[in-house]
Parts: sequence; structure tokens; C-alpha cells
Amino acid sequence: MAGIQWQYIFNPSLALDSIPFVLKGLGFTLGISLTSMIIGTLLGFFLALMRMSRFKLLQWPARIYISFMRGTPTLVFLFLLYFGFPFIGIQFTAVTSAIIGFSLSSAAYSSEIIRSSLSSVNHGQWEAAYALGLKWSFIMRKVIVPQALRIAIPPMSNVLLDLIKGSSLAAMITVPEMFQNAKIVGGREFDYMTMYILVALIYWAICSIFSIFQNRIEKKVSLYIER
Repeated sequence: MAGIQWQYIFNPSLALDSIPFVLKGLGFTLGISLTSMIIGTLLGFFLALMRMSRFKLLQWPARIYISFMRGTPTLVFLFLLYFGFPFIGIQFTAVTSAIIGFSLSSAAYSSEIIRSSLSSVNHGQWEAAYALGLKWSFIMRKVIVPQALRIAIPPMSNVLLDLIKGSSLAAMITVPEMFQNAKIVGGREFDYMTMYILVALIYWAICSIFSIFQNRIEKKVSLYIER
């Protein structure tokens, strides 16, 4: 411990001066994260329905996809999309590659959350709705999904937080998001410790803000369900 040069761990002056430049990448960080969350949730919903289907032809492709995407690193897909696909004549921009990669990855996790949330709704709700002569689409939209939504919000919020933090991987394919900008300053000033600590604090602040919104949404949805 005596050999550690504590004065080089964090430079407050450099951190304050670098905040505006690091935050220039905030738009990319949030844009990629939120877009991937929306696309991933939509894909996840259809994957969940396929997993819950009685037909093996629908069920097994969904199972294989979910298992494969959950068992492989997202960074691999980012590299495949951005560096690999040009070799077969398909060219994506760095941002497009990031959105596709994160969307496909998050869809696998979202599908399992959605599937378990839908399954958590009492089966008697289906039986009562069918007894009233309601159609499947109406039952799903008006009866099942509103109840499943309250169950799904906390874990789906965790998926969003993971996407926000995971978006830092986009720096590996040259997306100028916050982590990439922090690396640039760290290399220029020869002080990576300060910049990494700074960007960690910024991610923490962003995730804390989203957590506050999550709690408010949970309360509103609970009030809606109880009415």
C-alpha cells in the first residue's frame, strides 16, 4: 500500500474540465440503449409467444435463439456486424451495428421476462374470458398484458439499465459514446484512472435517474391495476 501513488488515482480538475466532452457522447449512449430496448422488447414479446406456443415448429426455434443469444457475448455480435459483415458485402455503420447487436441480445432476455410474466397471470383469467366469448387478441390486450405488465416492469427495467451500461461496448466499434470519449481524454492526458472513475460516476448517475422513473412507473401501474 505504501507504494501506491494516491495522487494519480483521481484528478478533480481534469474530471471537471472533461465532463462536457464526455457528455457529448450521452446522446449516443441513450439513443442506442433506448432504441435497442424498444426493438428488443418487441422482438422479445413475439419470442415469448413462440416459446409458449403448443407448436414445436414455433417453440423450438425460439428456444434455440434464446439459448444461443444468452450464451454468447454481445461484443462478439458487435464485431461480427461491424467488422465481419463487410467481408460478405454487407456494410453497417457503427451506430446501426450497435443497435442491431444490442437489440438481438436484449430480445433474448426480455422474452424470458415477458414469458414468465404472462405465465404468472392466473389461468382462471383465461378461462373466464373465454367463457365470455372474448377473442384471444382482446383477452391478451385487455386482460392478460395489463396484469403481466406490473410483474414485468422491475426486471425489464434491469434490462434497460444493463443496456445503458453495456452500451459502453459500442466504443469497441468506434461509436463516439461516453466511454469512447473518456478513453480519448485518458489517452491524451495520460490519466486513464481519472477518466474511468469519472465515466463510472456518470453511468451511476444516469442509472439512478432511470431507477427513480422505474419506481414512479411501478406505482402508477399498481394504481391502474387496482382500479
